[in-house]
Amino acid sequence: MNLWLRLFWLLITAPFRPKLVLPEQTSVLTFRVFPHDLDPSLHMNNGRYLAIMDLGRIDLLIRSGIGRAVWRNKWTPVANAAIVRFRRELRLFDRYRLETRTLAWFESAVIIEQTFVFAGGERDGQIAARAIFKGAIYDRSARRYVSVTDLMDTIGVAQASPAPTAEVEAFLAADRAMRDTGRTDLNA
Repeated sequence: MNLWLRLFWLLITAPFRPKLVLPEQTSVLTFRVFPHDLDPSLHMNNGRYLAIMDLGRIDLLIRSGIGRAVWRNKWTPVANAAIVRFRRELRLFDRYRLETRTLAWFESAVIIEQTFVFAGGERDGQIAARAIFKGAIYDRSARRYVSVTDLMDTIGVAQASPAPTAEVEAFLAADRAMRDTGRTDLNA
């Protein structure tokens, strides 16, 4: 996480923004592309997208109430997999929104969609990039992932996960294939 000022601002302001009800509501954060976000091609660096996505997930954790349980129990949010599709470049000083929403969950993993949308200007509303992310909460003391059902219970979500879409199923299949292949094929 190399976005300390943005993170600090997020942590200070999150308690004053409305609570998010999962899975129905979406976290929306607005940013601007600054010089330190650029790569040599003068558009936002692809690694910066992943770092900004961290902020969207932190906002989702805090504003949904999950963050309290994570903090209280000294759990650790972890990233398992992500896929990003870049559609239009974000250039210097472009304003954009990061929209983060929960798509589905399983016993120990949550699937999240994160979309970068131009906010203003001639491309207002156009998608710059879209990602699907798989993450979990890890309990280091118990050496296991926290049950997502238990986690959802702590914030009053009793409903079952929304059904995974064909896109989510394809993402999970690709994730399983990468996991199962592991490092054994690298020496072939």
